[in-house]
Amino acid sequence: MAEAIKVRNENKVICLTPEYSTTRRLVDVMQPDEEVGLAGHANILPRVDGGLRRLGYRKTENSESGPLVTVVTAVFNGEKTLEQTILSVISQSYDNLEFIVIDGGSRDGTLDIIKKYEHAIDYWVSEPDGGIYDAWNKGVRLSSGTWIAFLGSDDIYLDGAVQAYIDFIQSQKDAEIDYVSSKINLTDGSRVLRTVGMPWSWNIFRKYMKIAHVGSLHHKKLFAKFGLFDDAYRITGDYEFLLRPGPHLRAYFYDRVTVNMHVGGVSNANSLVFEESAKAKISTGGRGRVASNIEKYWAILKWKVRAKLLG
Repeated sequence: MAEAIKVRNENKVICLTPEYSTTRRLVDVMQPDEEVGLAGHANILPRVDGGLRRLGYRKTENSESGPLVTVVTAVFNGEKTLEQTILSVISQSYDNLEFIVIDGGSRDGTLDIIKKYEHAIDYWVSEPDGGIYDAWNKGVRLSSGTWIAFLGSDDIYLDGAVQAYIDFIQSQKDAEIDYVSSKINLTDGSRVLRTVGMPWSWNIFRKYMKIAHVGSLHHKKLFAKFGLFDDAYRITGDYEFLLRPGPHLRAYFYDRVTVNMHVGGVSNANSLVFEESAKAKISTGGRGRVASNIEKYWAILKWKVRAKLLG
């Protein structure tokens, strides 16, 4: 780790260490207490927590810094892959980056990895939760960013991914943007199996989730207007959330690969994804039950064929 450069200078932007994207633009508020650590949510009582907020640092944005981007990673017993995920975030070139890690009370070496990098993590907490969408909701509540992304604990950002997203957003001039997605590589950990991700279209999205949600950026106003993720869903809560705006979602597509996603995630290993997707389309997307069920069975068939071909 590079030698820390730390001068107590309240409310002035400082560089704690130039080595990491998350430590180049910090505001030292000199209040390392629970309220600062939890971004104003002092009613949350974590079992174990830490990070830069606990040392009295926070993030802000202005015309010079560019928009603050918050990356939320939820993890549970992720000791095999979490370190590469963390490194892919804190090694980004974009300076105004906030990183929040929500651990579900891991019982392996996950906490050791988190603590190893807590000098470059804005805030982390470890406590039992109700699943990935409960964890993501905690992350949203704790976020300070204008843009919020969710990166899996076995997924990695490609170099320069966040800067590329911001450059793309700023290239759209004064466009009102709710959501930006890109292409991603699906990998087995050692090789790219295929590349997915396509522009958002309501006519397609109401039938299938064809966009790549991993690493995509959500403007904070989406959560202000449509609420948090429905944690009654175990696998497809992200799909249900993005169905809520209907055809009015102002979604943009960045036509580049930004993330390597490991296909061993829960949604790739459980056929429940099809049941939940059908439920979301009917209850939130206003899709007819007959059409949703036909699409569900067709998706299951394709999934089984693909699984057989991939062995």
